[in-house]
Amino acid sequence: MSGEVSAPRFPVRAVLFDLDGTLLDTIQDLADGANLMLEELGRPARPLAEIHSFVGKGIPNLVRRCMTEDALASEDEVEHAITVFRRHYADVNGRNTRIYPGIIETLDAMREMSLQLACVTNKAAAFTLPLLERMGLMPYFGAVVSGDTLAVKKPDPGVMHHTCALLGVETGHALMIGDSANDALAARAAGMPVLLVTYGYSEGMPVDTIECDGLLSDATGALDRIQAV
Repeated sequence: MSGEVSAPRFPVRAVLFDLDGTLLDTIQDLADGANLMLEELGRPARPLAEIHSFVGKGIPNLVRRCMTEDALASEDEVEHAITVFRRHYADVNGRNTRIYPGIIETLDAMREMSLQLACVTNKAAAFTLPLLERMGLMPYFGAVVSGDTLAVKKPDPGVMHHTCALLGVETGHALMIGDSANDALAARAAGMPVLLVTYGYSEGMPVDTIECDGLLSDATGALDRIQAV
């Protein structure tokens, strides 16, 4: 299903956005951080496309896959690698990140519709908050829930419930916009509709194979799917 004008509109009071692969193209910075980590640990660099497929479940998962895909690493080595990655990523976070086309227009339009907006990501707060500030997106969001805000992260629906509670909106009156199965599963389990962008990361899974309520080639397509209530 595509985000066409004729498609059903969702009556919502809030819209929740994923970060990496939805609002921001962060892959170059993530790849730079990963390969600086691998270089320091004496391991071969990985191509951008491969790291692209590792993104979605947070930094520990990204690092684990960099260390163990077609390679061997002990738990201690993985834990050490996470520390090394965090140090390098803190230096490059936002350096080559760009805002996807249509995002600013979409956020401005939603704000004009008096919708509550939130960012819900599996990226740790230590990287999420500075990145949103650096890219000028922080003022749009009434809530930011990061991968370490709670004991759980997407696809656990608890993240969605927590975000909606911060916004003062029932989950049934919220819409999720993301790029991966994590976003779709979390939204579905929380009882909210979900639209997925086709330009994101989706952990190497074809986005059109993920159950959702519509696909967006551009974020502005979401505006045709929303009825503010």
